[in-house]
Amino acid sequence: MATVPSVSNSITVRMEVPARGNAVSQITTLVESCGGSVTGLDVTASGLESLRIDVTIAAASVSHAEEIVDKLRTIDGITIGKVSDRTFLMHLGGKIEMSSKLPIRNRDDLSMIYTPGVARVCMAIAENPDDARRLTIKRNSVAVVTDGSAVLGLGNIGPKAALPVMEGKAALFKRFAGIDAWPLCLDTQDTDEIVAVVKAIAPGFAGINLEDISAPRCFEIEARLREALDIPVFHDDQHGTAIVVLAALTNALQVVGKEIGDVRVVMSGAGAAGTAILRLLLDAGVAHATVADVRGVVHGGRDDLDESLRWIADNTNRSGRTGSLKEAVRGADVFIGVSAPNVLDGDDIAAMADGAIVFALANPDPEVDPAVARQTAAVVATGRSDFPNQINNVLVFPGVFRGLLDAQSRTVNSEMMLAAARALAATVSADEVNANYIIPSVFHPDVAKTVAAAVRDAAFAAGTAQAPRNPVGETGTFPAVQL
Repeated sequence: MATVPSVSNSITVRMEVPARGNAVSQITTLVESCGGSVTGLDVTASGLESLRIDVTIAAASVSHAEEIVDKLRTIDGITIGKVSDRTFLMHLGGKIEMSSKLPIRNRDDLSMIYTPGVARVCMAIAENPDDARRLTIKRNSVAVVTDGSAVLGLGNIGPKAALPVMEGKAALFKRFAGIDAWPLCLDTQDTDEIVAVVKAIAPGFAGINLEDISAPRCFEIEARLREALDIPVFHDDQHGTAIVVLAALTNALQVVGKEIGDVRVVMSGAGAAGTAILRLLLDAGVAHATVADVRGVVHGGRDDLDESLRWIADNTNRSGRTGSLKEAVRGADVFIGVSAPNVLDGDDIAAMADGAIVFALANPDPEVDPAVARQTAAVVATGRSDFPNQINNVLVFPGVFRGLLDAQSRTVNSEMMLAAARALAATVSADEVNANYIIPSVFHPDVAKTVAAAVRDAAFAAGTAQAPRNPVGETGTFPAVQL
């Protein structure tokens, strides 16, 4: 699939150019002829003979950016200075920080914020541990926990290399839901050790967000932590993805005029995300589902079924299909891919049912070229930001946790996830839904608060909430403490 210039691969090139002549137009023309895009041009110093300019260029990849810079060096009269990678500059020194909510200006402030005054608060919590939610950061804190074993599409790159992603996750929690999230990258991939560590740090948090932990260990880790802890444990790679997919599918079915209980769904991918999507779709009413992995369709006759694949075989593929993904997708109403690039082509999509829905979510390269899929499918979604209908977990996890924290929920269950999916789908009104708009932007102002309200109400309905019915606003602010 052809790549296009992206801000994620943008650079800023500092140059000295002649003050007179056509140097600037030469620069822009050359960049565009190389397939790049000039997105900014700033004069940072000027003299009679020369200008110093910073040219910001979007490229398709690191090697593409290097190629453009090498071509720029060939322009007569231009001197190339520093070349800065804008993405690396943004990460320099990390993306998040801790800051105090209260000023510490004098001895009185110090005495109340710290010793000796803080001892009174400590003793109040010792006498009533539930007061930790009222009197500490616990009430608004989430731990973002990873072992670095399945980071984005990069694989097992370890905890240190995973830290930039976890920092970004924490920044998104704060930006979209006002939640204080803390990245915790664990230097172990032992299931027992991960469970023990998370249990040990849990008293300081109101929720646990598991992130980028490989299957099948992630299933056991989540299940054991949910059993052991009195705070919600949410694996975003599984449940966040599942909620967004269900919300998008809800609106896509409106576009094509089909019902969720009638459509035949074929999925590619039986890992953490695929299994969670499948479970939520079944809870939502999907009655005809088939799943394929690298060995083809999952069915009860295969000799390689682990516990997770056995569950899939027992709960899907009612017609007993065997064979390949390409065979299974023929005549299907819906294809959902969370697997690998280019496992399908245009002929496969054309062989689907009329009004086909294609969610090709492998990133950065989807299961089928979206431009090709759109030639015959009625609705196409991807995980990419450069095509319509991006399936993005940022639409879900901030609002879900905001609702869980506001309700002081002890857990998260399928009813809450279904409520979140319905709320997310409803942020696209009936007169807005179309083939190119089945899911809102992550910057839609109503997304987080709408999802939060739905999850909060579902927590109260399920009896898992510990907060009074109306103790907080949508930003999680509490009333004054009464002693």
